[in-house]
Amino acid sequence: MQYIFMICDDENQQLGPGDPGFEEVMAGYAAFGEMVEKLGIMRMGARLQPTATATCVRVRDGETLTTDGSFAETKEQFGGFYVLDCKDLAQAVELAAQIPTAKGGTVEVRPFFEMG
Repeated sequence: MQYIFMICDDENQQLGPGDPGFEEVMAGYAAFGEMVEKLGIMRMGARLQPTATATCVRVRDGETLTTDGSFAETKEQFGGFYVLDCKDLAQAVELAAQIPTAKGGTVEVRPFFEMG
């Protein structure tokens, strides 16, 4: 079953190049990516641009309305994701715990709705 792993943390607290600990976090993500590739379960993954680049789209009474920025103002923002084909939720949770952001942020794991 395919699961999306939504990686959420406070984008204002994210480390950048040159910050202490940045290289360690990046190495953790590289190791995680290599691991899920070797397991043959990686379907896709990406880091997202900051929430300031987001555009929300709504249609109300036939009119398309857009709003700059993220939909919700929260402490943690959705900053990236993986789509992995896991055997079950237990494996998905085990893998989510290995994503570096899980140590200080949140990784939401949600199964895809299977059509058919």
